[in-house]
Amino acid sequence: MPQRYSLVCDDQLASQVDALAREYELTESEVLHQLVAIGLEQREIAAR
Repeated sequence: MPQRYSLVCDDQLASQVDALAREYELTESEVLHQLVAIGLEQREIAAR
């Protein structure tokens, strides 16, 4: 079952997320989802 999380960003991080969303025509939520997925994937790779 999907879970919902909340994230509080400072202005600089929010601006970066907004810029990525505009650049790739995604929602901010989609950008955050992809960034978390990439970060978790990189963590798994580093742990090997």
